[in-house]
Amino acid sequence: MSGHSKWSSIKHQKGVADAKRGQLFTKLTREIITAVRQGGSNPEANVRLRLAVQKARDNNMPLENIERAIKRGSGELEGVTLTEMVLEGYGPGGVALLVQALSDNHNRTVQEVRNILSRGGGSLGENGSVTWLFDSKGLITLDATDLDTEALTLQAIDAGAEDVNVEDGYVEIYTRPEALETVRAALEQRKIPITSAELCMAPKTMIELEEKTALQTVKLLHKLEELDDVQCVFSNANFSDSVLEKYQE
Repeated sequence: MSGHSKWSSIKHQKGVADAKRGQLFTKLTREIITAVRQGGSNPEANVRLRLAVQKARDNNMPLENIERAIKRGSGELEGVTLTEMVLEGYGPGGVALLVQALSDNHNRTVQEVRNILSRGGGSLGENGSVTWLFDSKGLITLDATDLDTEALTLQAIDAGAEDVNVEDGYVEIYTRPEALETVRAALEQRKIPITSAELCMAPKTMIELEEKTALQTVKLLHKLEELDDVQCVFSNANFSDSVLEKYQE
């Protein structure tokens, strides 16, 4: 399964600089609220909430914001009613897309996603049209600077990782969804700094795109993730280093 879309590297390397901090915190808040409403406000008994809070901390979200989101989810504070959505579609060159969203207005979100796909050379698909191309995985991302990647790979696999993908500047560690926290904890015990740890939809196979189509696809992914209602976007496109460099210019 090595070779996951390098789009993740763009998000980790430049996403924080490009995104509005307030928008990022809004997305994190929505995930915490939804996690609480589904499984309760005790992180020890609610895996989704535990992961959501950890992700918020990874992104330097203030503790008071996290606590307020938990209270909104539990009903102690007033909050909006959010619906989970997974929209499936296609991008330029037939790239498969999964768009995960949390929305207080289903029709608005569908229309916004459809408009961006249409303008970007893509289209919405039917339910189930591309989900089968992805597997649910845990994904831990590390900054590879000053790391012995060979030793790290052995440590990660020993801790329960299924696959380790070493790229220039970063490392992706894949786990079974239920093993994500265990592997993260094992790495942290070894004082290995974690950039992010989250559940993702990893493509079973990747497709290669010619440069123009690849750049169009990267821009499309970025526009989708800029939508307030969109939490995550996954694709099966494999971007070359030259494409990423041109996009980041």
